[in-house]
Amino acid sequence: MKISRIAAISSALAVLVLTASLPVHAQVAGGTLSGTVSDKSGAVIAGVQISIKNVATGLVRNIDTDTAGFYTAPNLLPGNYEISVSARGFATQVQTGITLEVGAQQVLNITMRVGQVAETVVVTAEAPEVQLATSSIGAVVNSTTVRELPLNGRSWTDLATLQPGVGAVQTQASYATGGLRGNRGFGNQISVAGARPQQNNYRLDGISINDYANGGPGSVIGGNLGVDAIQEFSVLTSNPSAEYGRTSGGVVNAITRSGTNQFHGGTYEFLRNSALDARNFFDASRIPAFKRNQFGVLAGGPIRKDKTFIFGDYEGIRQSKGITYVDTVPSLAARMGNLSTGTVTVDPAAAKYLGFYPLPNGPLIGNGDRAIFTFAGQQVVNENFFTLRADHRISEKDSLFGTYEFDDTSFTSPDKLDNVLLGSRTKRQIAVLEEDHIFSPSLVNSLRFGFNRDRVDNDQGVKAINPLAADPSLAAVPGKFAPTWPYPAFRSSPEV
Repeated sequence: MKISRIAAISSALAVLVLTASLPVHAQVAGGTLSGTVSDKSGAVIAGVQISIKNVATGLVRNIDTDTAGFYTAPNLLPGNYEISVSARGFATQVQTGITLEVGAQQVLNITMRVGQVAETVVVTAEAPEVQLATSSIGAVVNSTTVRELPLNGRSWTDLATLQPGVGAVQTQASYATGGLRGNRGFGNQISVAGARPQQNNYRLDGISINDYANGGPGSVIGGNLGVDAIQEFSVLTSNPSAEYGRTSGGVVNAITRSGTNQFHGGTYEFLRNSALDARNFFDASRIPAFKRNQFGVLAGGPIRKDKTFIFGDYEGIRQSKGITYVDTVPSLAARMGNLSTGTVTVDPAAAKYLGFYPLPNGPLIGNGDRAIFTFAGQQVVNENFFTLRADHRISEKDSLFGTYEFDDTSFTSPDKLDNVLLGSRTKRQIAVLEEDHIFSPSLVNSLRFGFNRDRVDNDQGVKAINPLAADPSLAAVPGKFAPTWPYPAFRSSPEV
C-alpha cells in the first residue's frame, strides 16, 4: 500500500490581527504577555512605555499601554524575559525572572511608584502560575524535561502522557507485525480525556503535523525524533480556544528550538546490544543479534548578534534486531499426503505451493499432521532525521523565522515463513515560514505558511528470499511476490 498526502497548507496566508484594546487569544506558535499598569492607588496609567526583552536572544518588543492602562504582546518566543516599564512622573521599573511558555496567555499586572524616570527599581519575580486570560486546561512539558528525561527511542511525543488525562493506547499493533499498524498510522497513539487518537491535533510552530491517518506524527518505527530540536510543548486536555481548531480531542502544541546569542552544541550516541539480553523461551542456543545505534549532533548560535540566529539538529538510528519466528507448517508426512485421517493424493497444481511452507525443524504437534518451524529473522531499521530553524529580525517592527524538518525511515524484515523480505518506509517533510509585523503598539499582524507532507510505502515486498516467491505464475496479485500475505492456514483435512 502506498500513501502520499499533502496536508492542508496549514494557516496559509492566515492573517491574525490582534488589538490591545480588547482581551486577545494567543498565537498558537508562541505565547502572549498582557496586563494592566497602575499606580499604588490602583489608578491605571496610560502611555506607559514597556520594553520586553528576550534574555537569550536580546530581541526587544516595545509597546505602550492604551487609555485603559492595558498592554498586550502576542506571539512571543517561549523563554526568559526582562521587562522594563517607564512613564513620566514614575520611577523606571525593571522586572526580571519572567518565564513565558509555549501557547501561554500570561497576565502580568504591574504597579509603578512615583519617582524620577532616571530612578530604576529592579523587581525579581515570576509571572503568576494561573493563566487568567484563558479557560483552557493543559500543562507544559518544558525544555529541561524534554531533553533530560530518559526516553526509549527518544520520541518527544511520548512525554505527553506525563499530563493528567492523557494515556497511551497500549493495544496498538507494533510496526514489526505487518501492515495493520501502518493502516492506522505509525505515530504514537494517545487518548486525551477519553477521546480517540485520531481526534487529537499535533502542532509544530503553529501548523498541524498530523499524519496521513490523522494520527500522531511518527516514522515507520513509531517514534517522533527531535528531542533536542524541541524547545517545549504544551498539552491542552480540555476546552481549547477557537484558534487551535481541527480537533475534538486534545492539542499537542510544540515549538522548535532557536539559536541564541551564545553558541551551543553537542554530540551524543546511545548503544543497545544483545550481549546483555536474556534468552527468550523460544530462542535456540544462541540469542538473536540485536544492535541499535542512535546518534546525533546539534548546534545553534548567532549569525549576527541580536539579529539573526540559526539552530540545527541531526539524529540517526541504525538498528539490526533478531526476532525468533515460531510457525506451524505441514509435517513431512503431511507434505506427502499421509495424513492422520488417511492417505490422500496431492494435486500437482497444489503441490508446487507446498514449497512456500519451509520444512519443519521442530517437534510434531497435535495429531502429527503439523510441526513447528522456527527461524531467526533480522529486522533492519535506518532512520535519518534533521531539523533546521532560522530566526531573523528585519527591523524593529518586522521579524521572520523559518523551520524545515525532514525524516526518512526504512524498515525491512522477512515474512513469517521466510519467503519474502517485506519493507515499509516513511518519508516526512514539514516546513514553516512566519512573518510578524508590528503596525503600532496596539496592532500586530502574523502571517504564517505551513507545509506538511507524508509519503508511506507500507508492507511492500522488497525481494524474494525463497526462489518460488519470484515466480510470477504463482503470484495471486500481478506484479507482486508470491504468495500474497496472509498465508492460508494449514489444516489437517482430506481436502489438502
